This record gives sequence, structure tokens and C-alpha cells, in this order.
Amino acid sequence: MDAIVFTTEMGVVLGLLSFTVFLFVSEIIRIDLAALLVLVTVGILSYLPGLESLADVNHLFDGFASNAVISIIAVMIVGAGLDRTGIMNKVAAAILKHGGTSETRVLPIVSGTVGFISSFLQNVGAAALFLPVVSRISVRSGIPLSRLLMPMGFCAILGGTMTMVGSSPLILLNDLILTANEGLPDHLKMEPFGLFSVAPVGAALIVTGIVYFLVLGRWVLPGSSDPIEPSSGQGTTEYLERVYGLHAQVFEVDVPADSPLVGQILADINNENNIYIISTFYRGKASMIQILTAEIAAPCRLAIIGSDQAVHEFAERYKLMVRPDLDVFIEEFAPTNAGVAELVIPPDSKLIGKSPRDILLRKTYGLGLMAIHRGEETLSHVKTEDHEATQIGLVPFHAGDMLVAHTRWDNLTRLKRDRDFIVVTTDFPQEELRPHKVSWALFFFLISLSLILFTDVRLSLCLLTGAVGMLLSRVLSIDEAYRAVGWNTVFLLASLIPLGQAVQNTGTAEWIAQQILTVLDGWPIWSLQAGVAVLATVFSLVMSNVGATVLLVPLSVSIAVAAGANPAIFALTVAISTSNSFIIPTHQVNALIMGPAGYKVMDFVKSGGIMTILFLLVSLVMLNVVF
Repeated sequence: MDAIVFTTEMGVVLGLLSFTVFLFVSEIIRIDLAALLVLVTVGILSYLPGLESLADVNHLFDGFASNAVISIIAVMIVGAGLDRTGIMNKVAAAILKHGGTSETRVLPIVSGTVGFISSFLQNVGAAALFLPVVSRISVRSGIPLSRLLMPMGFCAILGGTMTMVGSSPLILLNDLILTANEGLPDHLKMEPFGLFSVAPVGAALIVTGIVYFLVLGRWVLPGSSDPIEPSSGQGTTEYLERVYGLHAQVFEVDVPADSPLVGQILADINNENNIYIISTFYRGKASMIQILTAEIAAPCRLAIIGSDQAVHEFAERYKLMVRPDLDVFIEEFAPTNAGVAELVIPPDSKLIGKSPRDILLRKTYGLGLMAIHRGEETLSHVKTEDHEATQIGLVPFHAGDMLVAHTRWDNLTRLKRDRDFIVVTTDFPQEELRPHKVSWALFFFLISLSLILFTDVRLSLCLLTGAVGMLLSRVLSIDEAYRAVGWNTVFLLASLIPLGQAVQNTGTAEWIAQQILTVLDGWPIWSLQAGVAVLATVFSLVMSNVGATVLLVPLSVSIAVAAGANPAIFALTVAISTSNSFIIPTHQVNALIMGPAGYKVMDFVKSGGIMTILFLLVSLVMLNVVF
């Protein structure tokens, strides 16, 4: 191979790379702004004499229309559509049911699931779909989001190494092998890899990632390792006590079939026992109490608000069992779905003079009335040290009454448009869920997934098909779709694409590769393979992993043939190692999770540095063991 002459353009590109890394690590300016600055710099420099090949200014902004960027936009919209139907809440609830609120149990379930999904779906798609799930798990378990998103993101990247369709480099590999075969003698020609040929390597990498964060997560992940108090009903308790002096908690109680409570009227039970039954679980379904004149049917479970003493006396009286924690009601009382709200009765409300029972407040408006604050007085079902119990279901409303009610946030969103109430509470998710659209959301998601798995249609078009379908079926409005897109991620990735192209177009990448391979000349085969893996890792940090693969696979095949090694294994080493992108947030998945978790570049340097070394060690060992 002829020696590549170092040029001025290469020097400028290396300077730009160093400048970019400095901006990312120092974070003098926001990382997306830094990427935009680099984009502008590349464009302006390309107008200078002798630097024309840095970038084609007519295509400088093509990154914004690239397959990767459009795919990210589309998958964010698809994920938001699924989230709006409530599916992601159910997924989060299922994970919490098996993992509880322990980081050591939740982390492997989430990371392992995403890793498996990303072996068939592009890793950024798997990460984007699970982003709302992990956000809900964080809120409900008390585990800081920063301690869950990085393990999830890293495992999404690792999952792409488990099948030959898991990442773009592995998808390209067989085509590159066929091209390389044209220049090889018959006895060295390489066989294409099967769909699951790399599964043992990918599985070992996913397990390594999970174990790494379980063992070292306390030190390498940002955020406190001390869990935050879970919010499964406790927020309600604290709020009632702080604002209204209602010293009450939320309890889950089992009612056996032989309990004396069976057949009694809910309203009578509340009034006689100084408690408030707010929800029931009967025949496998949890539902908020609609009508207080209904009777108790058993076996069932009840969600009760009351003081600790009152609830336990009530349970002893009626042969009930008080559970130590919320179980079947954890979804209903999750702060992402429901909570305590304050509403005022305005002077022109038609509800003035009518009692909650008259208007069937729970059934009509979805409000579980807990207290009425009138002047200096608080009226409540629950007897406390400061307040006598009052049958507030029979108290007529007055103008100016402050109602304290437990409600679902989607009900509260609708009530903001009702002139009979003034909704005082503002700090709640004000996006209305659309469970009736779940079939449409799943239909278009499955269409996208089928196109990705079973056709050769471009990835971005597959995902946009699902996104547009959700918009047309009104799972999401177009304005909601715009809000769902993380534009900082889009600008970060799109702005860095011209720099990666400059590295390739000016010959800088080939020059770097040649210098390293010259140093490795004559080394043992295992060290040559390790050098190729390190080279692919470095290139994937500064240019697209597809570009790095296209550039390095032919080089690695030539090295293997010259050294008497297996060229197919060297080619596969490149395709797998280009997924080793953990140190800086230039990978699509890392860029996606950076904003929601509030990560800094140094967080990736610290956590990703060790992960990079582990990836190299495990992948090289497994490649040699399996092949």
C-alpha cells in the first residue's frame, strides 16, 4: 500500500476534531450549540483556498435530512404516540411489579429488555421507546433517572451486536464481505454471516454491561446512590398533612369473602369508621369508587385514606388484612397518573347549593372528595386531632369552597374546561391520555416494525410511516408531535455529520489508519486484531459508525491476509467494535438520553471509559472463542 501524504486539509481536520473534543469535555457552551459551531466552522473553512474538500457547501446541511436523524425524529413521535395511549404506563407497572423499587432489581430488567429489543430494532428506536417507561419507573420507584437511563442506553447499544440486523455496521458487513471476496483467492474467500452468528458475542456484551452497572454503578453513575422515597401514595399523605392538617395515609386492605363488611354500603362504612374508601379491586380490575351507595362485594381489595389507628381498628373489626405497601393500586396512585388536586367553586357555578351526593361527584367528574376547605374550617370524612369527622357527601357547596380531591390527571385536564370549577392545581401532567386510541397506535407501530424486519425499505421511511399513521388517526396531534421531538438531539447529531464526512473525504481517516497499522506491522495476530478493534472504536467516536465500517473493513481484511489470520474474523471485529461508542455522546442513543437525565460529557467519559475497555476485552475474547 502506497504511503498517504499528510496534507494541510488533514491538519485542519485534526485541529477541528481536537477543538470539538475540547468543547464537549469542557462544556464551555451547551453541547448542541458546540456541534452547531463546528458545523458553521467546517462550512466557512471550506470556502478557503486549499480547503475545498472539507465539505461540499451545497450539501453542508444534508445531515438534517440523513437517515439517522429522520429516524430519530420519527421514533420519538412513535414513542410519544404509544405513551399517550397509556401503554407505557402498563409496561412500567409490569416492570415495577417484578422489580419493586430496588435499583439492583429494576436496572437489569430494564436494561436486559431494551438490550434484547435492540437486537432486532435499531438501538436508538429501542431506547426512544423505553425513555417514557424509564421516566415513569424513576418517579414511582424513587430511583434517580440518571441512574437508570445510562445503563438502559448502553445496553441498547450493546444489544445491536446480538444479531446481524441489530446495527447498521452489521447489516452492511455481508455486503462488504462479498465486495472484498472479489480481490481474494478462492481459498481465502469469506462466507457471509448468518442472522444469529454473533448472538453469543452480543449476549456476553449485554450481560457484561448489566453486571458492570450493578457492581460499579454506585461509583460511576451520576446522582445519589441513596434511593429517593418512592411516591406510591406518600405524596398524597404529605400534602394532606402539610396543607390541611389531615393526618392520613393511603392503605391497601384485603377483604376476604367471609368478612362482615360484605354487603355494606360504602357511604355508611366511611362515616362510621372515620375513613375514606377511594378505590376497589374486584375480579381483577381496579376502579375508582363511582357511587357511594354501592355495596362491598368480596373477595376484594380496598384503597383507604385514613389515619393509621383508624384503618387498623377498622381492619380488626371486620377481619381485614392491611398490606404493608400498595400493590394492585400502585398504578392508580402513581403520581404520573393521579394525585391530590385543589379546585374552587366559583360564584357562578351551577353546583352551588348542591351536595356531592346530589351531583354524583365521583361518577360525573371523577373527583374523590377528601375535604372541603371553607374559610378557616376544613370539613373531612376523616376524624383527626384537629377536625371532627363530617359527612361531606351531604354538605351543600358554597361559592369559594376549596375542594380537595383525589383524581386522575386526565380527568383534571378535562375539568379545566368546565366553568363550574376553577382548577387551582397546575403542577401535574396536563396531557390527556387517549386509551381509546391504543389499537391505532399499536397497529401503526406494528406496521413500522414489520417494514423494518421484513422489507428493504429505508429505516427512516419505515418509522415515518408509523409516525404519520399515528398523526392521521389522531393518536397525536401535529403540535404534540413537534413537542415530542428532542430538537437538541436532532441538532447535535445533524451538525456533527459534516465533520465526520470531512474526516473521510480529506483522507484523514485513511492516514490515521495507515499510521497505526504501520506501528502494528509484524505484531502477533491477536495484537493486530486488538489494534483493529481500537481503531474502529476511535473512528466511531469521530465519524458515523457506517463510515468507519466501510473504511476499515477492507483495510482489516488486507491486514488479516498479510498476517495469515482469518479475514472474516477481522472484518467482524470492525463491525462489532464500531458499536463501542460510550465515551462521548456522539452516538445517537447517548445523544438521546443526555438531555432527559441531565448528563454531562464527563459523566460519559467516566462511565463510558470503563465500559469501552470492558467491551474491547469481552468482544475480543468471545470472537476468538466462538469463531
